[in-house]
Amino acid sequence: MIIAGYFLMALVGISLGLIGGGGSILTVPILVYAMGVNPLLATSYSLFIVGTTSIAGAADNYRRGFVDVKTALLFGLSSITTVFVTRKIILPAIPEVLFSNQQIHFTQSMAIMVLFAVLMLSASIAMIKNKANETRLVKADAAEPLPLIKLLLFGVAVGLTTGLLGAGGGFLLIPALVLLLRMPMKKAVGTSLLIIALNSLIGFTGDIGHFNIDWYFLITLTLIAVAGIFTGGILAKKIDGVKLKKAFGWFVLIMGIYILMKELFFTSPLH
Repeated sequence: MIIAGYFLMALVGISLGLIGGGGSILTVPILVYAMGVNPLLATSYSLFIVGTTSIAGAADNYRRGFVDVKTALLFGLSSITTVFVTRKIILPAIPEVLFSNQQIHFTQSMAIMVLFAVLMLSASIAMIKNKANETRLVKADAAEPLPLIKLLLFGVAVGLTTGLLGAGGGFLLIPALVLLLRMPMKKAVGTSLLIIALNSLIGFTGDIGHFNIDWYFLITLTLIAVAGIFTGGILAKKIDGVKLKKAFGWFVLIMGIYILMKELFFTSPLH
């Protein structure tokens, strides 16, 4: 299963290179179900893997002029702060057993995976409806910008998502950058990668001291994912990214339903 996990991690990187986002949402399920990593530790590992791979993607987009550094820092201010506080203070304060009686034993690990499944379902719908969303976002360029307070609140929401679940949240960030800041789509994608990198890596620093991290294992996984990104970038020139993203969305939808069913109905009460 470990070898299968390495292979799947390479596919995560390739999917990021091919479709530009969404692929990292499979990182935590791969770590938990294929490699046997504890769900809470898996979210920490995911922050490092997603953050590092996003830096690679952001650097390539910056070279092509598709990253607005000032916007990334301003928008990321609230989300980065939220991620760090979530990892450093909120998560360690959550009890291992959230609810327990003779029939139900609902743990912190189960809660993380259930919330992650809900995130996967939301992300899959966004990917499946990608074409319609892009049309709507392009038309939104003429819309009036929303108040700054809404932008900050959205940053907090993205920060909580990243902090709790170790997922980048690119499917949330890109619409926000286009709709709230009227940013061109290509620049929104590149800028979102920088925000994700900052959120994830700063969030990971909040975990230092809370977990016993296997650095060799973590760096190996990260290098595999980064290599996959560059491979996916080469393949992207030959493959229709829109169709692939929709197909990947259906796969994520099925995986999300599977995780939800497994954790709620097929997990041992003593889990």
